[in-house]
Amino acid sequence: MNVRVQNAMDLPLAVDLDGTLIQADLLWESLFQLLKKNPLFVFLVPIWALSGKARLKAEIARRIDFDASLLPYRQDFLAFLTTQKALGRDLILVTAAAAPFARAVADHLGIFSAVYSSDNTVNLAAHNKAKLLTDTFGEKGFDYAGNDRADIEVFDAARNAIVVAPDVAAHRYQQRTGAQRFDAPKSSLKTYAKMLRCHQWLKNALVFAPAVLSHEVTNAAVMFESLLAFFAFCAAASAIYILNDIIDLPLDRQHATKRNRPFANGTFSIPFGLTVSGGLMVLAAAICFTLPPLFALVIALYAVTTTAYSFAIKRMLLVDVLCLAGLYTLRIIGGKAAANLPLSFWLIAFSMFFFLSLALVKRYVELQTSKVSERDRIAGRGYRPEDIFIVGQAGIASAFTAALVLALYIQSQDVIGFYTSPWLIWPLVPIVLYITIRIWILAYRREMHDDPVVFIATDWRSQLFVAIGVGFMLIGSVF
Repeated sequence: MNVRVQNAMDLPLAVDLDGTLIQADLLWESLFQLLKKNPLFVFLVPIWALSGKARLKAEIARRIDFDASLLPYRQDFLAFLTTQKALGRDLILVTAAAAPFARAVADHLGIFSAVYSSDNTVNLAAHNKAKLLTDTFGEKGFDYAGNDRADIEVFDAARNAIVVAPDVAAHRYQQRTGAQRFDAPKSSLKTYAKMLRCHQWLKNALVFAPAVLSHEVTNAAVMFESLLAFFAFCAAASAIYILNDIIDLPLDRQHATKRNRPFANGTFSIPFGLTVSGGLMVLAAAICFTLPPLFALVIALYAVTTTAYSFAIKRMLLVDVLCLAGLYTLRIIGGKAAANLPLSFWLIAFSMFFFLSLALVKRYVELQTSKVSERDRIAGRGYRPEDIFIVGQAGIASAFTAALVLALYIQSQDVIGFYTSPWLIWPLVPIVLYITIRIWILAYRREMHDDPVVFIATDWRSQLFVAIGVGFMLIGSVF
């Protein structure tokens, strides 16, 4: 070992936690876990905060469960620390996070010889952190790894600084001093699209259903209003998806695929997500001002219901799938409200049963892939693996009921105003049955890996049968 490396090993390396060792902020994450556990804590949080950030962190930490193994660690930096430890260097975890969290991380990694963290009275950040390290190890008696503006004072007190995934202030410090740096991976457009769940916007095309089924597709005003409604639902949906991802961080990190979502893997921070979510809701509200007041009411109901779903309804047996079916149907109602079109009872009934079947497919697949015992609930849901049989039965029954509603509509007097030859649209019934029952067969075979609605929109066989159905509708309305 050369002299330079030997000298580096002589001093301990103090390591920050939030944003440095992990791609997360534990205060934000724990706050949302607390609110998910009981939203009424929202009234206590400001009271704790008035007593200081340290008190706030301590109160939250003692009320939630915490699993350090699920955190998104910066693997390149962690590998560096592991190497330093192997070379005999003392590593010190020094963080403003609550003590239970810091200790859990240290125990999980097993590389730190000491842990310093916030307590009930002192928030161990910035000046407090610099003072503790200086008092403990002496001026310039340690190296320090941090990531943001609050760490600059600690950098100045350390002999050497290591800047990890820096914010603007820390980046300037690194540029000025030439400190060692670990960069965060750059986010691509695909990552932003994943955050917004752009692929889920297909579901919002349901707002065009009233215009299409009322044969108003050639009415420019109606289609423009429907397009505005589509954009409003896209903005609102993305805003709620972001909130949902923030609330579900621990659960997503345990999931085989959801762990790769931008918030679960630490690509985006919670404050950034909240900013984007708020901006999208403002955009949705702005669009509402250009449409009839009833549409604004629909969007408000959609936002409230989806938020309630994220916090509580998704854990309620059967209520969750009924809520999902209702949210799909609400998009159709929104399309009607935006363009002032008549709303058919038949369409609402068909939508509820059709989308209830697809929602049950999602639960069925989750139960299939669950690794918990038969009598235990799957994470974040109200179902047990033993429920899979009845869930499958209910889903298939809903599919047949949707087809029955469609058949009754074709035979009703309501259809005469739109189709000169109603018998020509009878093939829609077997088409609906083909699409839904095929999805259930694929689910039974463990071959259904997508959201069923997205699957229909991207599967070529489903697309073909939808196109055939549209063709019969056009023929039935003309001949």
